Amino acid sequence: MSKITVLISDDHPVVRAGLRVLLEASGDIHVVGEAENGRQAVQKTRNLRPDVVLLDFAMPVLNGVEAARQITSQLSPSKVLMLSIYKDPQQVQQALDAGATGYVSKETAATDLLRAIRKTRKGIGFFSPQLPKALQRSPNAARNGHSNEMPPALLSGRQTEVIRLIADGYSTRDMAGLLQISTKTVEKHRQALMDKLGIHEIATLTRYAVSSGVVASNRPPSLPVAAA
Repeated sequence: MSKITVLISDDHPVVRAGLRVLLEASGDIHVVGEAENGRQAVQKTRNLRPDVVLLDFAMPVLNGVEAARQITSQLSPSKVLMLSIYKDPQQVQQALDAGATGYVSKETAATDLLRAIRKTRKGIGFFSPQLPKALQRSPNAARNGHSNEMPPALLSGRQTEVIRLIADGYSTRDMAGLLQISTKTVEKHRQALMDKLGIHEIATLTRYAVSSGVVASNRPPSLPVAAA
């Protein structure tokens, strides 16, 4: 029987290294690659086509929820398993609505993760025992790696990336480099965001990103807040 291929995506190198050791020791799982942010996870999934993409919920550049949405909508062979320290019902539901097959708490990863990956490969949902039971039975929960009801997106994928970077404190120049676009294009995306949301201050835009779940409320900025 062929091994289950897995892509690990987490912004902490030590966490990725520990997960690799745990998975490779199983005997039936092979780690085909690693990603340090959501955008890289989407790109590597497209290239490597792993059976399972293990995504951290809160990552820089593109968070796990948006990465899951892009992967499950564009890269159907790969299934998504969310791995996170967050157990808030809203965040779990966001992951499921984005197409994740299951959701594992980092607290129980040592005992749950291998079983979760094996089930995810088969399209069977797996949830850490301490997660809300109601969410595990939600009609919006993913089936076969995909959500059966995708809520209409207010923001485009690129707009979500931009608001995530704004909330993390990246400058216009930093965002241009990360997204591989010009500073003028970044400014256009930011203005379009503000016009669409009716928000015209960076601080208010950041609060919107947190309240809407685009960024985790208890995640510190990736960089010191810089002027645009």
